[in-house]
Amino acid sequence: MKPLLVTLGDPNGLGPELACRLFGLGGSGSLPLVPLILIGPESALRMHADLLGIAPFWTRIEDPERVSGEEPGVFLYEPIGLEGLTLNMGQATAHGGKGAGYSLEAACKLIRSGVADGVVTLPLHKAMLQEAGFNFPGHTEFLARFAGLRDEDVCMHLCGSKLRVSLVTTHPPLREVADLVTRERIKRCLVLTVDFVRKLGVKTPVAVCGLNPHAGESGKIGREDIEIVAPAVEDARKGGLSVVGPLPADTLFYRAAKGEFSAVLAMYHDQGLPPLKLMHFSRAVNVTLGLPFVRTSVDHGTGFDITGKGVADTGSFEEALTLAARLTEL
Repeated sequence: MKPLLVTLGDPNGLGPELACRLFGLGGSGSLPLVPLILIGPESALRMHADLLGIAPFWTRIEDPERVSGEEPGVFLYEPIGLEGLTLNMGQATAHGGKGAGYSLEAACKLIRSGVADGVVTLPLHKAMLQEAGFNFPGHTEFLARFAGLRDEDVCMHLCGSKLRVSLVTTHPPLREVADLVTRERIKRCLVLTVDFVRKLGVKTPVAVCGLNPHAGESGKIGREDIEIVAPAVEDARKGGLSVVGPLPADTLFYRAAKGEFSAVLAMYHDQGLPPLKLMHFSRAVNVTLGLPFVRTSVDHGTGFDITGKGVADTGSFEEALTLAARLTEL
């Protein structure tokens, strides 16, 4: 039984607190039936355990390979270089970016060596990750490069109980989106999304948003939906995929939430994620499709403003752990 990795993310943010509250206060019923290896600075966990008044619930390890085959439990691996890391709870600092980056690098190395087949990532601060010298927009791109893939080879997907959303583009400025929405990117995301929802046992079609309002209004509001999106959808259909579109985004999400579609492929971040988070803010899971290993994450950020206050919802973290454990068994 291989362990499941959990990176603590930015140690100044919510990640260590969520781990302490879920595992330290939630009891054994909150754990998947696999060993969990938390990766990050132990000092961040101790800080939140002290705030919560709980004893350490983890076992520190120096060699993660020895965890394979162990009974379910929570272990802590602190990567070399994070000893004595300066922590500033609730603040965005380069030290926090370093903690997140080193932890993610360590998780990648453990996956490469065969220790684990899946990782759950707690939130990092993208700007601080870059400030610490890691030139990546975020987790998705970091993991894609580690796997030897281009950004366009993977697909960011947010999964809720009623609404599931994949994104053609992830975090570019809005003015660059239209140039990044290509026929090949759309087809790749459709292949990955259809494969994912089928693994979940959902068989209704995947629906594709138009890039422009009203899906271009027959070309009167931009030509992209006629010249790029529609041909990509037709290519996917000819390849045997159950997909429809492009459809106007303003009504598509309502239809998907009612169960007409298994998932929605949105063209950009703020087209697809506001409806998803409106419905599933505290329970949605971020999944990177197309990687040669399982990666899930919470659907929220570092939450510096509420870190240490005990008010953050652990639901998304619970769902991310459950889904990762399920996917690694498939």
